[in-house]
Amino acid sequence: MSKSVKRVQKALGELKLDTSIRHMPDSTRTAEDAATACNCSVEQIVKSMIFEGAETGKLRLLLVSGKHTVDLARAADIFGESLIRADPRRVRSETGFAIGGVSPVGHLSETDTWMDAALLEHDRIWAAAGAPNAVFSVAPQELKDATASKIFQVG
Repeated sequence: MSKSVKRVQKALGELKLDTSIRHMPDSTRTAEDAATACNCSVEQIVKSMIFEGAETGKLRLLLVSGKHTVDLARAADIFGESLIRADPRRVRSETGFAIGGVSPVGHLSETDTWMDAALLEHDRIWAAAGAPNAVFSVAPQELKDATASKIFQVG
């Protein structure tokens, strides 16, 4: 088990989230791949996306339903500043995760977190667990509370 997956497993336990990490035989790197592997709808997949504030440089973690795309043109209205995609090297160094395996929990440093309101419409959602084939499922309200996420409307 990789260091990243071990860190997620430890965080899940510390946060008392009722879940366990599952290693899938195929990649769960895309929302579509993850939905197929997890036998769920793409809407139940959590895309953990890291953006950087264009003015502050502050990293923001957006937990977005697999069915949605973040409209960066609306970012300033929602987040108080424009957002740009964070450099993958910075994501790796500050969160401890590589793009494609970013988990909502277990980051190396505290990250301002926002959750797509659409995720709260489901009983269970699936999120990356630190590797391109590692996932966990959780009740969305539990994940919201554990990550101290602010809610936002994507669409």
